[in-house]
Order: sequence, then structure tokens, then C-alpha cells
Amino acid sequence: MAGQQDDVALREHGTAFLPRFDAAGLLTAVAQDAATGAVLMVAFMDREALEATQRTGMAHFHSRSRRRLWMKGETSGHVLRVQAILVDCDQDALVLRCTPAGPACHTGAPTCFYRRLEDGALQPA
Repeated sequence: MAGQQDDVALREHGTAFLPRFDAAGLLTAVAQDAATGAVLMVAFMDREALEATQRTGMAHFHSRSRRRLWMKGETSGHVLRVQAILVDCDQDALVLRCTPAGPACHTGAPTCFYRRLEDGALQPA
């Protein structure tokens, strides 16, 4: 039990980056506009995507549907330049503070969160 407590203390209060990938090998990644604070999108990163993001400064994710690495904007040109990576307390989720080069959503909306739930129906945000 002491070893587990030491691991938790190290992960929550230490300086070592010890990402906790889930059983599928993924972390949740929230992309946020570095200038406005708007949430742009939510995606998943595996170790390969995290390493590619750190190496290139461009947001990379793991596509669960295509089962492969993809760089945001690889076909549209609407890339996300990562300015900072924030790590949550137990290191199983990230916030990527980004500068977007165009809309973040595949629909053409600036953010994937362009609707709000109101009285059981979706309304423009």
C-alpha cells in the first residue's frame, strides 16, 4: 500500500511526467484556443500522438475510427499549433492550448462546441 501511495504522491505532486493511459492506451485531450480560452475540440492521444505533438508542436491525435495517428488539419490545413500542454492532477487528461489555423470543427464551425442543450433540444451556442 505504501508503494501505491508513493506513486500517487509522485504523480500528483512531483515533476516527472508519468502519463496514465487508459486500458485502450489513450489519454483525453482537450484543445483550447490559447488566445480566447474557447474549447475547440476533444480528442484522444496515444503515446505516438503525444510524442508527435511534443516533437512537432502541432496537435496530433489517435483516430479511434481510423485506428491511426492523425495530425489535426492534415487534409484541411486547419492545423492546431500547440503553445502549451497542461496536465491534470492524476496525469490522465491533457489540455492543449493551441493557436488554430482556421476552424477546428470538421463542420467548418470555429469550435466543435457550437450548440448548447436547452430544454431538451440543441440550440446555437
